[in-house]
Amino acid sequence: MIKSIILAAGKGTRMKSDTPKVLHTIFDKALLGYVIEAVNGTNLADENYIIVGHQANEVENYVKSNYENSKCVLQAPQLGTGHAVSMALPYLKDFEREVIILCGDTPLITSETLKEFIECHKSNNSDITVMSAIFDNPTNYGRIIRNSDGTLNSIVEEKDADIEQKLVKEINAGIYCVNWGKIKSAFSELKTNNAQGEYYLTDIIKWGNEKKLRVDAYTLKDNEEIFGINSKANLSEACRLLNRRVVKHHLDNGVTIIDPESTWISPETEIGADTVIYPSCYINGKNKIGSHCKIGPFAHLRGDVILEDHVKIGNFVEVKKTTIKSHTNACHLTYLGDSEIGANVNIGAGTITANYNPLTKEKSKTVIKDNVKIGSNSVLVAPVTIEEGANVGAVGVITKNIPAWALAITRAPLRVLENWVKKQ
Repeated sequence: MIKSIILAAGKGTRMKSDTPKVLHTIFDKALLGYVIEAVNGTNLADENYIIVGHQANEVENYVKSNYENSKCVLQAPQLGTGHAVSMALPYLKDFEREVIILCGDTPLITSETLKEFIECHKSNNSDITVMSAIFDNPTNYGRIIRNSDGTLNSIVEEKDADIEQKLVKEINAGIYCVNWGKIKSAFSELKTNNAQGEYYLTDIIKWGNEKKLRVDAYTLKDNEEIFGINSKANLSEACRLLNRRVVKHHLDNGVTIIDPESTWISPETEIGADTVIYPSCYINGKNKIGSHCKIGPFAHLRGDVILEDHVKIGNFVEVKKTTIKSHTNACHLTYLGDSEIGANVNIGAGTITANYNPLTKEKSKTVIKDNVKIGSNSVLVAPVTIEEGANVGAVGVITKNIPAWALAITRAPLRVLENWVKKQ
C-alpha cells in the first residue's frame, strides 16, 4: 500500500470567509473530503497525512469525524509547499514506497485518474512523476519542460519563463507521485532562494535531476479534474462542473433529466433507469432512487432517501432520511422526514411529518404502512404509526397510532349558518 500527503494548511484569503478554504462545501461535503475520498477510492493508499495550518483545529475535527485512515499534521509556521510536505517526514521515516502528494482544494480529481497516474509512475520505473495538463491558454501556470526523451527536465514558473518557454502549453497540475525512500531526503535540502522566501515543492524536480533520478510527467486527460478553489467564484464553478459530470453519468445510464441546467444531483445519489427528473430539483446527500420514478419539478431530496421503483415525488415536496416503497405518491407541497412509508400509499397535498421536538432537540420516526391514504393538510406528529390500509381524513392532526383499516378524523364538524353574512 502507498501513502498520501494532502496539503490543507492555506488560509484561502480570496474566499473572504471565516470558514477554512478546504472546509467549504459542494453538496454539503467539504472540498477536502472529496480529495480524501478520491485517494481512498483508488484502494491503493492506506494512510493519508493531512497538512493543516490555518484554523487547524476545525480542519482536524472534520478529518477525525469522517476519515479513520487520515491523520492531521500541523505546519507552523507555513513556509511553503515543500516545507508542508516535510511535516510528514517523522511519520514516514521508515516508509520506502510510493507517496502521492495532492492539494486539498481540488475536489474534482477522480480515483480513476489517480489510479492511472500511480500505475504510470510504476510502469515507467519513475522516481518522481508530476501530473501535467495541456491548456490552450497556459498563462500564470508553471510550464512543463521536457527532455528530448520525454522525461521531465524542469518546471518553470511564468515569471521566470523566457519567450520560448511561455509558448509551452503543458502545465504543472500540482499532483506528485514519488518513491519516498529515494525522495524524502530532498525535503531537508530544499532552498529558499526565491522572492517568497519559501520552500517550493516544485524544486524536487531539479533536485531529482541533479541526483540522476528518473523524473517524468503524466498528462491528465480531463483538465477539469485539477480545477482549484481559490475564491467563491471558483467554488460556484466547481459545483457546476461536478454537477454536469453527475448529470451526464445518469443520462448515459438511462435516466431522463428534462433540464440538466436546473437539476442538481449529488455524486452519492444512485438513480435507476427510466426515472424522470423534472426541472428545478435539488437532490443532495446519499440517496438511492429506483427505476420508473418521477421526481419534481421543484422537489428537494436532502439525503438518506431510498425510493423504490415507481415512486412519485412531486412539486414542492421535501424528503429527508426516509424510505418509500413502490407505487407510492407524494405529489404536492409535502414534507417527509425521518419516515418509513410503505407501498401503494397516497400522501395528500400539504402533509407534514412533524419529526422534530424543539425542546428536547430530538427527532422521532413516522411509520406509514402499505395502502394508507393520508388526506390533504395533515400533520403526523412523530413518533406515530399508521397501520396498513388506514385512512387519515383531510386536515388531520395525528398524535397517536392509527390501527389497520381505520379512518382517523380530527377536524371539528362543519357548521353552516345560513344568511349569516346578510345579517351582519
